[in-house]
Amino acid sequence: MSLLRRADLALQSTKEPPLRKLGVSGSLYSVLINLRVRPGLTGAELARVVGVTPQAIVPLVGKLVERGWVERRPHPRHANVQELRLTDSGARELVGADQLLVDLEGHLRRSLGEEDYGRLRSLLGDVLTYLPTWTPPPPPPST
Repeated sequence: MSLLRRADLALQSTKEPPLRKLGVSGSLYSVLINLRVRPGLTGAELARVVGVTPQAIVPLVGKLVERGWVERRPHPRHANVQELRLTDSGARELVGADQLLVDLEGHLRRSLGEEDYGRLRSLLGDVLTYLPTWTPPPPPPST
């Protein structure tokens, strides 16, 4: 498992500096991309899909609202809940970040070659399929 984690950390540390030059950290990009894919998420729903706590999502969303990239709207069914939506300005900001990440993926594809790249994608798809089927073993008996 440490190899997967190391690959994830390497990916994060490689993409973070150029994303920041565009004014979008990796965390902000994750929020924006998820709102593009699933507009109208609540803060709690967004926190779950991004993989952070609801408390951690608040300052990220606040920063994006402040920049005018995300807007809060009243939820149609729950008076005390707000939906989050990407603004046109936020969508425009995503274009540069998307291009950067497409270029990074292209670099990996060229570096690995088509066959290995295809195999990697297939294996990572398998990982995504099999991880949720794992059941943790019971804790060891106490002594």
